[in-house]
Amino acid sequence: MPLNPLFGTIVPSQERQITSDNYMSFTDGTRDFAQQYLPEIYEAEVERYGNRTLSGFIRMVGAEMPMTSDQVVWSEQNRLHIAYDQVLPAGAPTNTLELFGVGAVGQQNVISPGMTVVVMPKTAGAASIKCFVSDSGWVAGTGLGNARLITVNPYTAATVPADATGYKVFVYGSEFPKGSQTVLENVTPDFTQFNNKPVIIRDRYVVSGSDTAQIGWVEVTSEDGTSGYLWYLKAEGETRLRFEDYLEMVMVEGEVATLSGAGSFATDAAAGGLGLTEFTAANSANLGTQGLFAAITARGNVFSAFAGSLVDFDAILQNLDSQGAIEENMLFLDRATELAIDNMLASQNSYGIGGTSYGVFENSEEMALNLQFSGFRRGSYDFYKTSWKYLNDASTRGGSQNFTVGDNVDGVLIPAGTSTVYDQILGTNIRRPFLHVRYRASQVDDRRMKSWITGSVGAATSALDAMEVNFLSERCLCVQGANNFVLLTA
Repeated sequence: MPLNPLFGTIVPSQERQITSDNYMSFTDGTRDFAQQYLPEIYEAEVERYGNRTLSGFIRMVGAEMPMTSDQVVWSEQNRLHIAYDQVLPAGAPTNTLELFGVGAVGQQNVISPGMTVVVMPKTAGAASIKCFVSDSGWVAGTGLGNARLITVNPYTAATVPADATGYKVFVYGSEFPKGSQTVLENVTPDFTQFNNKPVIIRDRYVVSGSDTAQIGWVEVTSEDGTSGYLWYLKAEGETRLRFEDYLEMVMVEGEVATLSGAGSFATDAAAGGLGLTEFTAANSANLGTQGLFAAITARGNVFSAFAGSLVDFDAILQNLDSQGAIEENMLFLDRATELAIDNMLASQNSYGIGGTSYGVFENSEEMALNLQFSGFRRGSYDFYKTSWKYLNDASTRGGSQNFTVGDNVDGVLIPAGTSTVYDQILGTNIRRPFLHVRYRASQVDDRRMKSWITGSVGAATSALDAMEVNFLSERCLCVQGANNFVLLTA
């Protein structure tokens, strides 16, 4: 009687064929392992999201410059001409006007007797009137607080048209008699000072020493243009790309803290805390940095319910005329707004069968139709538009058209060129791009983009049995001349 094999019930076959008793089971020995061959493995990674990086916007429209301080301070010029936007009638008749906010606790009054002014009622349709200033005085404790009063005499009427809404008043000249001797208010040029502070941005990637020895190659094509085979370094490369995106996203989304309560972060690192600054109202001035969106909201122009129509652009032009009037401007838009502008431009240049525009192809109907416009000119202003990936990416501010957010950003208008500002550190007037990044750097340490490796892998630097890759940067954004920027919101 033959003996059963000592190693079990596996009977070898004399030929290369699969039978019910000649393969090994990887489960519990009941021969229910039905996969007799190794699986087909695709070693190449599928790029289903294409280029996933978001950085490049700041590098396109600005510059990066080093600094050594905890704060960057710059000064911007104020307007040249004399105007007051908050003016109310001080009584009847309305030839006496109250300049709101000036006086002991407000801004300086520089409208002197002898000046000639334009008084513009704020009620729609009301006509402006030219006046001669005959008196100027200060009154305390009026309905608007401490105020300066000016008495004006219209050239073409007995009194200033009554308007409870108020007036705008600006000086356009003066008129004095022959041989006159008078004392005019001294107009002292002033500037407005702005500042921002850098924040420290950090990230890291860790892989254990054992996992670095378990090699599993994957063929990849990275966003920076390189390709080849990687294993644990693929995750390190993606961490680096994500950190580079953070460097730009912080500059765009940064916010200065305005807190009213205490937070819960532990501040004592030695006692097991994170070593972070405690979030309290007392130190809120030391938290956060002002990014692009926050700077435009605070000091620039916000166009809500922007639809990309010609009427919207005409409203923007009127506002730009009242600001710096920078002729060349760049539009960075989400996809829906970009298409809306394309449709608007096509409708302005439509002809031929069905109103189709072939203007970009020298009116050739036989060539492919290009429905995209890269720029246009309107009212002495040039606009160059492009799609901003940050506003389209589903992992940031993009996503489905059916997904709406209350403060959704449709795009941003940024002036091209440079601005002249007074640098408090250098003590001179300098030219800087309207949008630029300042990062901490010195002869000892450059913190623009730092990375270092610690742990036991390779050249051992610590007792940690892992490779730890650290990333760090310290930077802030300077938005100079923010009154020339426009934030387009839904």
